[in-house]
Amino acid sequence: MPIKWLKKSIFVIVALVALLIPGAALAQNVLASHGDGGRHAKNVILFIGDGMGDSEITIARNYYVGANGRLNMDRLPFIGASTTYALQEANPLLTEFVTDSAASGTGWATGTKTSNGRISTTAKTDIDLPTLLELAQKSGYLTGDVSTAELTDATPAVLASHVSNRNCQGPADMGSCPQDKISAGGPGSIAEQEVAHNINVLLGGGKQRFDQLITDGKYAGKSVLESARNQGYTIATDANSLKQSNGKHVLGLFNSGNMSLEWTGTPAQPYPGSGPQTCQQNQRPANEPSLSDMTKKALDLLQNNHDNKNGFFLQVEGASIDKQDHASSPCQQIGETIAFDNAIKQGMEFARTHPDTLILVTADHGHTSQIIESPTNASQPGAFSKLITKDGSIMCVSYATAPVGASQSHTGTQVRIAAMGPDANKVMGVINQTDIFKIIKERLSLR
Repeated sequence: MPIKWLKKSIFVIVALVALLIPGAALAQNVLASHGDGGRHAKNVILFIGDGMGDSEITIARNYYVGANGRLNMDRLPFIGASTTYALQEANPLLTEFVTDSAASGTGWATGTKTSNGRISTTAKTDIDLPTLLELAQKSGYLTGDVSTAELTDATPAVLASHVSNRNCQGPADMGSCPQDKISAGGPGSIAEQEVAHNINVLLGGGKQRFDQLITDGKYAGKSVLESARNQGYTIATDANSLKQSNGKHVLGLFNSGNMSLEWTGTPAQPYPGSGPQTCQQNQRPANEPSLSDMTKKALDLLQNNHDNKNGFFLQVEGASIDKQDHASSPCQQIGETIAFDNAIKQGMEFARTHPDTLILVTADHGHTSQIIESPTNASQPGAFSKLITKDGSIMCVSYATAPVGASQSHTGTQVRIAAMGPDANKVMGVINQTDIFKIIKERLSLR
């Protein structure tokens, strides 16, 4: 039986269950969220959990709600998997099995695979690739880009910049991208390009990049932040000013670097490991908004913008799941996963009252952390931490893709993708990251 007819048959069966069994809540939710291929999506919200593989999701679930509990992201009705590989720079015909955030982000942002380190440019040939955000703007959609990392970090950068190296974040950071300098006829640093794109909502960290002085062009001698004000941006620098922010274009910069972490705890250690420990929650400074706060505000600003005639495209990144996985810090990693899950809840609540909204939740790549049996001798490689979970059990988490104390590595595994709303069923099975671009482009009817 062809796959498309099999999917239709499954849907018909679910529909009959919903009609014949009173209170069949799951079936009714599936029906309500069924991706009608003929239905136009007015809004798309793409949630990216950086480094959030299945292990990271399971670790957070076990700790926070118990092994039999469910996170918000677990309640999305359609779930599949996405492959994450990149290309080799020297020979783009060959596969790089372990991707970084720049190459993977370029995949869903442009529909084209590239090599590690590149931001929306082709491997080897360095050609700029049109992005979802750029296509959405050309089709009359409002746009937003939210992250707990520096806004110039790889995942937020892939939507609104084109550079050969992800490190070219501000005007003073252009050593790796001489051809991209404004003086060389290029588009400038990531920060300069993000502001020049006139994105409606830009929220995150990385103020240090926007404080750098522009060296060439119309705004030479001014900081990127000053140029943003000149281009009509309302600037927010803390939680309170974000609440009060309004206008067609809002730039929120809430930390000099990456935004502060939600939780703290003891990092993993060599045998016998750290713990058993209970993580310390609610550690984020009050003057910094949470990812949930930023997501809610972004949705409010986009929905209520006077120019919102066609809808919007919004990307939201939980960035430090990855960064704390690199650091072998399970409590911090879990806290960032839960903060990301709370932001997803904001998107789901918006979609329930705006059913023309497609929500996609995925990760850019897998990472290191694994749930294992407690180590029994000092010869076992890796760093370990024992955590006391919601149900009182002890969970042992291992980090072993790099020497203890070194930065842990990404992995080449496929990652979860989940969805609700128009065309949500297209994430079922195993898809490629580049298919995310195609799904969004089709649903928003982007030219």
